[in-house]
Amino acid sequence: MNNIKDQKNLNKKKVLLRLDLNVPLKNGLITDETRINKIIPIIDFLIKEQSKIIIVSHVGRPKGKVISDLSLEPICENVEKKINKKIRLVKKDIFKLKKEDLFEDPSDQIVFLENIRFYKEEEKNEANFAQHLAKLADLYVNDAFSCSHRAHASVSKITEFLPSFAGLQLETEISALKKVTSEIKKPITCIIGGSKISTKIGIIKNLISKFDNIVIVGGMANNVIEYKGNQIGKSIKEENCDAMIKEIFETLKKYSCKITFPEDVLIGKNLNDEPQIKELNNIKDDDLILDIGPKTLNKIKSIIDNSETVLWNGPAGYFENPNFANGSYEIAKTIVKKNKNNSVFSVVGGGDTIALINKINAIENFNFVSTAGGAFLEYLEGKELPGIKALN
Repeated sequence: MNNIKDQKNLNKKKVLLRLDLNVPLKNGLITDETRINKIIPIIDFLIKEQSKIIIVSHVGRPKGKVISDLSLEPICENVEKKINKKIRLVKKDIFKLKKEDLFEDPSDQIVFLENIRFYKEEEKNEANFAQHLAKLADLYVNDAFSCSHRAHASVSKITEFLPSFAGLQLETEISALKKVTSEIKKPITCIIGGSKISTKIGIIKNLISKFDNIVIVGGMANNVIEYKGNQIGKSIKEENCDAMIKEIFETLKKYSCKITFPEDVLIGKNLNDEPQIKELNNIKDDDLILDIGPKTLNKIKSIIDNSETVLWNGPAGYFENPNFANGSYEIAKTIVKKNKNNSVFSVVGGGDTIALINKINAIENFNFVSTAGGAFLEYLEGKELPGIKALN
């Protein structure tokens, strides 16, 4: 995979730059800028190289229709402020756009094309559309790892028509993920949470053969607790998962990986309740499991302390209520402490987990924080991502 930073002479070259600027918008205002902040380095790099930059991105799911609330306009303005350079948003139909239309004013260095998902051809990965896009530029750069699990025109098909390169962020993301999948420093631990075990089963099965510890927390741990013969009251759980959990325990027998799940919990009678510590054999019908208990937490902290590499995806409890955030915060603090003395390599991913570490201003204290969602999970599952395959 060729990286754009290794290219000689990008001066005056028109670069089609695929970014993920799919940020949350509320009444036209951006509510979380994490994804924008991550792409500033590639823009700065190309500005310094004197390239002409054509930015391609999407926001939301317009499904091939023009929806004014999903315009890139507010994002364009935000990037403009961050790099202190004028950016022009081009709203003209891509099929009617020509290369010479984009930089009529020689002082223009950056243009945004309007939301690429306003075109139905994008998600259909249509060759004709990709070819039209390609005609606007001299080369293509993918710096949107988080879109790379999509076989879309501006992510995979485009590479058939232009010299194509990986961006700075994409390479950083892949090298971080390699450290938890193929270039591992052991002992290695995966802490995995979330509400649905079915969405994470592929990851757990793929990692059992490579990891020393898999720690299951959050809503999906309730399924495991129940499978092991305990009551879970009215706690969140996913239906029809016993076969999947059985598969996990069968797979574990073939490898030296250990699995850890809660042995005590914090419960409430509702989501806004005060916490009570309970052993698993003491859970009543009207109890809601909302966090891990102190014994479980101490066990997890000890596992982290004895790990050289940690992958974390999914909070340990219902952290939206501070009474049930302690498990997640303590996991975060234990990793951060090891990070500060360079005794662990830590990778964190998942929207809820990022929201959680943002709450305690700890985002800078992990080696790598992935905003990639689906692409992050599919990579961990061992799947080949169309966007990455296209670059290879």
